Amino acid sequence: MKLWLLRHAPVLQPAGLCYGASDVPADATLTRKAAQAFAPLPPPGTPVWVSGLLRAQQMVSALQAVRPDLGAARMDMRLNEMDFGHWELQRWDGMPRGAFDDWMADFAHHRFGGAESTQMLLYRVAAALADLRPAKTTDVVWVTHAGVIRAVQHIVASGGVHIKDAAEWPKDAPEPGGWTLVSL
Repeated sequence: MKLWLLRHAPVLQPAGLCYGASDVPADATLTRKAAQAFAPLPPPGTPVWVSGLLRAQQMVSALQAVRPDLGAARMDMRLNEMDFGHWELQRWDGMPRGAFDDWMADFAHHRFGGAESTQMLLYRVAAALADLRPAKTTDVVWVTHAGVIRAVQHIVASGGVHIKDAAEWPKDAPEPGGWTLVSL
């Protein structure tokens, strides 16, 4: 199965802001442009799953405007971005160094910001991936976020859902409005 991972377009927030699970909008013009660029790629009738966050919902609406054959998207909260708790909507460069040190010391289980750990993100993404397996289709599109895309990449590359440290976490994810394709 081919899993198309389409990231939402750039958000309407200042650069350098941690917005994770915050429901912030994306730039409408850049969303349309990204949807138009991606639209020719998935085969006709490809099922679409979408995060519950507004910026991903905007992308799926723009995609459906140019590809109505894709049909209604299935909203799945497991495709939401990682929740950074009390660090949400704070500047990354304004967070104390000790907060990052604590996270890196226990990358799998530390709840950065007090809400969700990397391992928790991996478990929910793995559960969503498991729901794809019985599908009778060769392609699926997920409209989602960088953290979820990296989680998928980690699961596929490692063959499992566990992570020991940050060195195992994928460094690359598509830029906002970009996409990647993985084979499951």
